[in-house]
Amino acid sequence: MRYSQQIVKTVFISIVILTAGCSPFVENNMIEEIAPVIFWSIDKGKKSDLEISTLVPPLINEKKRLLTLPVDLLKEGEKNFNLVYYRELKVGQLRMLLISEEVAKEGIMPIINTVLTDPDISQRLYLAVVRGGFDEYMNSQIEKQENLDYFLYRMFKHYEKDKQGEMTVVNLHEFKNNLYTPLEDPILPLFKVDKENFTYEGTALFNDDKLIATVQNVEESIMQIIGNDHFLKLLPITELSLSLGHIRANVDMNLEQNNSLLSIDIDLTARIEEYKGDKNIHEVNELTVVGNEIESYLETHTTELLNHLQELKIDPLKIGSHTKKPFEKTMSEEEWINMFEQMEIEVDYQLDLQPLTNVSH
Repeated sequence: MRYSQQIVKTVFISIVILTAGCSPFVENNMIEEIAPVIFWSIDKGKKSDLEISTLVPPLINEKKRLLTLPVDLLKEGEKNFNLVYYRELKVGQLRMLLISEEVAKEGIMPIINTVLTDPDISQRLYLAVVRGGFDEYMNSQIEKQENLDYFLYRMFKHYEKDKQGEMTVVNLHEFKNNLYTPLEDPILPLFKVDKENFTYEGTALFNDDKLIATVQNVEESIMQIIGNDHFLKLLPITELSLSLGHIRANVDMNLEQNNSLLSIDIDLTARIEEYKGDKNIHEVNELTVVGNEIESYLETHTTELLNHLQELKIDPLKIGSHTKKPFEKTMSEEEWINMFEQMEIEVDYQLDLQPLTNVSH
């Protein structure tokens, strides 16, 4: 009886250890001998398939330097970093994966699958595409900006938390879902970098795992309104000499006439933050004219954006999800894209401009 109880206890303890994600191998986690990695930068290699870089040491008071290694496999870089640095580099605190535009155009599925299957890497890992030499930027800024890698991470975290529509922020979990979910295509933020600047450029559009196009300026803002959280802090419209602020949207998207017509109705609430046009917007009639001009402008640019997506044969706005119905088989990706390409598009904006405040008549 006691022997049976011992067996039961042993089995139970084993199950607890396994379900807790514990490994039978003991790792060295002495703080003096390890260094958490905050980012990996991945670029196209000159003598190898890839080049992988990281900044060491992170978050401690030692002179920082950028480590760059030529590799053919991502895990090869993780291993070889430990052979050229006196502390063992740990990826448990990896927070950013920055992928060069050249690598993204060739396809990033192997990279995504590698980090997905690593139990030490969080699925909250931020992903981004970089246009230009990120390593060159880091080398030029290491002495000028202390803890630069950490502040880049805080930038991603800030815009993810506040969700102001000013910047696309995508983590590993979100990208994976969009990559592997039928009738959807993933997106990532795109940054332009040189020796002195790390600047948000727009949203990178993917066909499966390959970067094929980017959207910027007004078109990207429209994507944020339609596909994000339907909120945008600011929308400058230079063609109309005005800026809208605190934009909230209610988006109603429908597929009609046997899926041959895409109808999008968008109710916007916003206020004019800046105006340099020739209308007197303190007068109700002229404010109405300005509102009509804004509606027409947004309708035109939204239609152009959707037509562009049709030409690219991608669906980052998840329009195809509206074809799904209970108890019916979901159409294939190819069927949806063929249908989407031929679809007519109707866009209607209804703008409610909030009264101007703190302005004397």
